[in-house]
Amino acid sequence: MRNRYQLRIESEKEKFEKRDADFRIGAIVYQILVDRFAPSEDLESKKELYKDPKILKTWNETPKPGPFNAKAKYWQHELEYWGGDLKSVMSKLDYIKDLGVDIVYLNPIPESVSNHKYDATDYLKISKEYGTFEDLKTLSDTLHQHGIKIMLDGVFNHVGINNTIYQEAISPKSDKHDWFDFDSKYPAGVRLWADVPSLPEWNIENEKVRDYLYRSKDSVIRTYLRDGIDGWRLDVAFDIGYQYLAELTENAHDEKPGSMIVGEIWNYPKDWLDSIDGVMNFTFRELIKRTLDGSISPKQSLVYLSQIVTDSNMEGILKSWLLLDNHDTARLSFQLPDLKDQKLAQVFQFTLPGSPNVYYGTELGMEGGPEPECRAPMRWDLVNDKNETLKWTKSLIKMHHEQRALRIGDLVVTKAEQLLAYERKTDRVDETVLVFINPTDEKVTEDVLIPDSKLMNHSSFETIHGEGKVVEFWAGFIRVTLKPKSHLIVKPKTGVNHSYTPFKRV
Repeated sequence: MRNRYQLRIESEKEKFEKRDADFRIGAIVYQILVDRFAPSEDLESKKELYKDPKILKTWNETPKPGPFNAKAKYWQHELEYWGGDLKSVMSKLDYIKDLGVDIVYLNPIPESVSNHKYDATDYLKISKEYGTFEDLKTLSDTLHQHGIKIMLDGVFNHVGINNTIYQEAISPKSDKHDWFDFDSKYPAGVRLWADVPSLPEWNIENEKVRDYLYRSKDSVIRTYLRDGIDGWRLDVAFDIGYQYLAELTENAHDEKPGSMIVGEIWNYPKDWLDSIDGVMNFTFRELIKRTLDGSISPKQSLVYLSQIVTDSNMEGILKSWLLLDNHDTARLSFQLPDLKDQKLAQVFQFTLPGSPNVYYGTELGMEGGPEPECRAPMRWDLVNDKNETLKWTKSLIKMHHEQRALRIGDLVVTKAEQLLAYERKTDRVDETVLVFINPTDEKVTEDVLIPDSKLMNHSSFETIHGEGKVVEFWAGFIRVTLKPKSHLIVKPKTGVNHSYTPFKRV
């Protein structure tokens, strides 16, 4: 008969093996705006696709805010294109592989008027500027051959004003009139997303709308999953709400078991993780930023970190995406002008639980203020052996891949006061990773209690990233010295010294 210790060990082993087999946990996600990632190899043949009100720009131009085009009902910068497409994305496969990407996430690609494609005119058509369904299938198949998953951005709360179904539904006589919320009480006569004139919202309470989006076999979500993609990132998922997110996720899993549904949810993650696989973890992002700008102390940061993880479903936190910047925010270098702060933010990003989400070009140190400047075309001229930001980011990606605990491990938060100190751990003590971060402008030495019974007295540690001084581990306490704005990531040395190791039976 197995005792309690044996049952616990077996349960722990099974938990981590299950996580290890799930691509949704701890993956490196690389976000791509198709129009801005790589120049088309045959732009001349596509120029007719960029007719008025669209404008085709040259690759070295930077996006700038433009005036509102009253006729088109779009801001002018939403109608400016740089010419990238699905084939040009595939032409950069070697770069994507070399970076160490596990999931390629594409911003919306369905037919629409704008360059951002959050205004679908027909979900089941690929926008001609980007290519065809065959191009998407080729890209998906090629990525899969190299062990890389692909996810699309799904905009299922609203459509573009030129959407074919919406145009039909405008007539009160249409059998689709109740697919949208038409009402004279609204300034535009219909409910709009965030009052944007070009974006009417679906009436998701209508069962036929839900059938069209995700419930029927020919629904939008199911069709793309069946044709080869591995999941969806849902735009403004908070607007869809708990009930319909849960229903949508269930239908996606029914169509493709193990598929991924992650939502753009800026709220506290706790309750949302009961309805969806993962969230874009903006709460972690805010915690990182406020810790680095001194708005909250290291001690308080650890308290909040512990609360977030304790309150939330840990499996959901592990499946959530950990981002620092994206198409809706200023780039990292704009948010945190100090290079040391940028680096520490990335250390957090690659050591806290979740999937690090790298926005194209951030790994190169690309600059850019608020949208649309943050959506500038990829700086391929920065891809070279002398780019220190690229080397730095690749070192973090490499560490994340090599350290199983950083990908799938539990999080144990310490009660340190001056440093941020936490542990990522699995069922195997030799995989344990300890993270120490000093976000202050002062040198710090602190004795930190590591509440891990498997770490042996008098243990020594090897540094896997960063620099600092560790004095020997004694009865659960470790003394760490860090320079201002620096970090140290270590793991225990568990191997045999001559003939002996105290780790042999733990």
